[in-house]
Amino acid sequence: MAEVEILARVERRRKWTEAEKAALLAEVEAEGGKVSLVARRHRVAESLLYNWRSTCKAAAAARCGPEPLGFMPIGVVDRGDDGGPALLAAPQAARSERVERPGPRERSA
Repeated sequence: MAEVEILARVERRRKWTEAEKAALLAEVEAEGGKVSLVARRHRVAESLLYNWRSTCKAAAAARCGPEPLGFMPIGVVDRGDDGGPALLAAPQAARSERVERPGPRERSA
Protein backbone atom coordinates (compact mmCIF):
# COMPACT_ATOMS: atom_id res chain seq x y z
CA MET A 1 0.00 0.00 0.00
CA ALA A 2 1.32 3.46 -0.92
CA GLU A 3 1.77 6.22 1.59
CA VAL A 4 -0.54 9.20 1.26
CA GLU A 5 0.39 12.66 2.44
CA ILE A 6 -2.41 15.14 3.08
CA LEU A 7 -1.50 18.74 2.54
CA ALA A 8 -3.86 21.08 4.25
CA ARG A 9 -3.68 24.72 4.89
CA VAL A 10 -4.03 25.59 8.56
CA GLU A 11 -5.93 28.78 9.10
CA ARG A 12 -5.54 30.34 12.46
CA ARG A 13 -8.26 32.30 14.10
CA ARG A 14 -7.99 36.01 13.79
CA LYS A 15 -7.54 37.88 17.02
CA TRP A 16 -9.61 41.03 17.21
CA THR A 17 -8.70 43.87 19.52
CA GLU A 18 -11.38 45.67 21.49
CA ALA A 19 -10.89 48.71 19.24
CA GLU A 20 -11.47 46.64 16.09
CA LYS A 21 -14.59 45.07 17.59
CA ALA A 22 -15.92 48.48 18.58
CA ALA A 23 -15.22 49.84 15.10
CA LEU A 24 -17.10 47.00 13.41
CA LEU A 25 -20.04 47.35 15.80
CA ALA A 26 -20.10 51.09 15.18
CA GLU A 27 -20.16 50.35 11.46
CA VAL A 28 -23.13 48.03 11.98
CA GLU A 29 -24.96 50.83 13.77
CA ALA A 30 -24.05 53.29 11.00
CA GLU A 31 -25.52 50.89 8.43
CA GLY A 32 -28.81 50.91 10.30
CA GLY A 33 -28.20 47.60 12.05
CA LYS A 34 -27.55 45.60 8.87
CA VAL A 35 -25.11 43.01 10.16
CA SER A 36 -25.02 41.10 6.87
CA LEU A 37 -23.56 44.06 4.93
CA VAL A 38 -20.76 44.67 7.41
CA ALA A 39 -19.99 40.96 7.75
CA ARG A 40 -19.72 40.54 3.98
CA ARG A 41 -17.58 43.65 3.63
CA HIS A 42 -15.07 42.46 6.25
CA ARG A 43 -15.35 38.74 5.44
CA VAL A 44 -16.50 37.65 8.88
CA ALA A 45 -19.42 35.50 9.94
CA GLU A 46 -22.61 37.34 10.84
CA SER A 47 -22.84 35.32 14.04
CA LEU A 48 -19.53 36.80 15.17
CA LEU A 49 -20.93 40.31 14.97
CA TYR A 50 -24.14 39.27 16.72
CA ASN A 51 -22.11 37.66 19.52
CA TRP A 52 -19.95 40.75 19.93
CA ARG A 53 -23.03 42.95 20.04
CA SER A 54 -24.74 40.84 22.71
CA THR A 55 -21.53 40.68 24.76
CA CYS A 56 -21.20 44.45 24.55
CA LYS A 57 -24.82 44.95 25.67
CA ALA A 58 -24.38 42.51 28.57
CA ALA A 59 -21.21 44.29 29.70
CA ALA A 60 -22.97 47.66 29.57
CA ALA A 61 -25.87 46.29 31.63
CA ALA A 62 -23.45 44.85 34.19
CA ARG A 63 -21.67 48.19 34.53
CA CYS A 64 -24.93 49.98 35.28
CA GLY A 65 -25.97 47.34 37.78
CA PRO A 66 -29.49 46.46 38.75
CA GLU A 67 -31.83 49.04 40.21
CA PRO A 68 -31.60 49.24 43.98
CA LEU A 69 -34.32 47.36 45.75
CA GLY A 70 -36.84 49.44 47.62
CA PHE A 71 -39.01 48.72 50.59
CA MET A 72 -42.69 48.17 49.85
CA PRO A 73 -44.90 48.34 52.91
CA ILE A 74 -47.74 45.86 53.17
CA GLY A 75 -50.39 45.59 55.80
CA VAL A 76 -52.18 42.77 57.59
CA VAL A 77 -55.93 42.73 57.28
CA ASP A 78 -58.02 40.98 59.89
CA ARG A 79 -60.55 38.47 58.53
CA GLY A 80 -63.23 39.64 60.91
CA ASP A 81 -65.32 37.48 63.18
CA ASP A 82 -64.87 34.11 61.48
CA GLY A 83 -61.62 33.48 63.40
CA GLY A 84 -59.66 32.56 60.27
CA PRO A 85 -56.06 33.53 59.70
CA ALA A 86 -55.20 37.12 58.82
CA LEU A 87 -54.56 37.94 55.16
CA LEU A 88 -51.94 40.19 53.64
CA ALA A 89 -53.46 43.21 51.97
CA ALA A 90 -52.55 44.31 48.48
CA PRO A 91 -50.17 47.32 48.52
CA GLN A 92 -52.81 49.61 46.98
CA ALA A 93 -55.47 48.57 49.50
CA ALA A 94 -53.03 48.96 52.38
CA ARG A 95 -52.28 52.54 51.37
CA SER A 96 -55.84 53.59 50.55
CA GLU A 97 -57.62 51.93 53.47
CA ARG A 98 -56.14 52.91 56.80
CA VAL A 99 -58.93 51.54 58.95
CA GLU A 100 -58.21 51.01 62.62
CA ARG A 101 -59.69 47.75 63.81
CA PRO A 102 -59.63 46.51 67.35
CA GLY A 103 -57.06 43.85 68.13
CA PRO A 104 -58.03 40.35 69.29
CA ARG A 105 -57.83 41.30 72.99
CA GLU A 106 -59.92 44.46 72.59
CA ARG A 107 -62.92 42.72 71.02
CA SER A 108 -66.00 42.09 73.03
CA ALA A 109 -67.24 38.51 73.29
